[in-house]
Amino acid sequence: MSESYTVLARKYRSADFGTLIGQDVLVKTLTTAINTDRIAHAYIFTGIRGTGKTSTARILAKSLNCLSSDKATATPCGVCENCCAITAGQHIDVMELDAASHTGVDNMRDILDAAMYRPTNGRYKVYIIDEVHMLSTSAFNALLKTLEEPPAHVIFILATTEIRKVPVTILSRCQRFDLVRVTVETLKKHFEWIAGQEKVELTPDANELISRAADGSVRDGLSLLDQAIAMTGGKVDRVAVLNMLKRADRVVVLDFMKILLSGDTAAALSKADELYQNGADLSLMLADMMEWTHWMTRMHPSLRAGDIANAPYSADQRETMQELTAKVTLNTLSRLWQVMVAAVPEMNASGNQKQCFDMLVVRLMHIADLPPIDVLLAQNESAKSKVQSSNVKTVTAAAPQPNPVIKEEVKKLTITTAAELTDAMSAAKEVLLLSAFNNNIEVASFAPGHIKFFNRRGDKEFAAKLSTWLFDNTGTQWQLEQMAESTNTPTASEAEKSAAVSDPLVANAMDLFAGAEIVKIS
Repeated sequence: MSESYTVLARKYRSADFGTLIGQDVLVKTLTTAINTDRIAHAYIFTGIRGTGKTSTARILAKSLNCLSSDKATATPCGVCENCCAITAGQHIDVMELDAASHTGVDNMRDILDAAMYRPTNGRYKVYIIDEVHMLSTSAFNALLKTLEEPPAHVIFILATTEIRKVPVTILSRCQRFDLVRVTVETLKKHFEWIAGQEKVELTPDANELISRAADGSVRDGLSLLDQAIAMTGGKVDRVAVLNMLKRADRVVVLDFMKILLSGDTAAALSKADELYQNGADLSLMLADMMEWTHWMTRMHPSLRAGDIANAPYSADQRETMQELTAKVTLNTLSRLWQVMVAAVPEMNASGNQKQCFDMLVVRLMHIADLPPIDVLLAQNESAKSKVQSSNVKTVTAAAPQPNPVIKEEVKKLTITTAAELTDAMSAAKEVLLLSAFNNNIEVASFAPGHIKFFNRRGDKEFAAKLSTWLFDNTGTQWQLEQMAESTNTPTASEAEKSAAVSDPLVANAMDLFAGAEIVKIS
């Protein structure tokens, strides 16, 4: 019977400090401590999954108990009885425990009772407690005293991905080491070497994709490489990895963001349909779009953010992005980022990611068209300066300066009634102005170019804002006459609600449900 297959993550697991990649500070500190005989009684290793916490614990256990030297050594042989037993997880003096399944105080008492006895085959008894943050409060309390003053022959090595959940009283008794994310370049070299060992053809583009998808985790990257090899039969290329990850190529992402910035909604939604039909994971697509926005901001000449050599794009892609920075403001990039960040939980919670992504595309395109904040403020201040303070106020809108962001001339509207005004503001998505008009304004008279009204809230800025909006959308100056006293005329919302109540169907529904009231009319 043939031996079962060993996955790459286990086959190429670090066996000594020399093969522990990406953790140079940790390796230097531990090897120096062993060589100078300054071995602590308790260590805690923390970091994201797959960076080498448990592997480091096993290497340290081998260093302490290797038979190739008469004392602890930073270069365990890996072939003696103790080293082989520790590697196989079978050494009687090196106990590896999973705190997730040994959470209780009774489990901890058993460990502490056994710790009092001297080691059988090694120099030290080593207790490796993985995911230590899963221990109960009682178990932590039981561990405290022994962890502070253990027997001379006992070493505790704790490992966790959630360092904040470990009590401070435990942390203060241990030497803490934070294992960092392994860089993309380090992962690429490692995976290239493994591909050579396995006699597998791994293209540079595919290696780049896998290394970046690993997100700093060696184990995640090796699992992806293992899957890619199984999928392709040993010839791993870019297309195969993209299909496996369901991730769109960065060229596709660049093209998609260019369409978004062009303002062509139909083309953007059509491209989203194409990506979805091709099997792209839209949540990963959103992550790639956020990555693009981040690096576009870093590249922007007005920001001067420094070196961008580690940007995950080719030279020609960077050149294209730098050309785009001349056409996109930092305000626009910042708004795009905020909308995309807000969409992440929506995508995760949505039952239909495609619908959620389509709505995100529409929001992004509309927010990208907004003028910069300084332009909006300048227009607002210009309009406010034209408003005269009196009991009866006549406001004539001065011709605002053309908006530098809007490149195409807006089609002018013809507005002759208050109803046409509310319809126009609704179509233009002028939500705040429409809400103020519907809920607060009593219109005494309305004629093209002239409105006489009373503002129930006394908002001094409303007339200026409405005057500016009317000029922008009709091309003519309007006189807004604000009255000092109410005429008891219903607002647009009140009139609409009154009309709804008079409807026989609505009246019957109100009678059927006692205490019912009209909250909103759509």
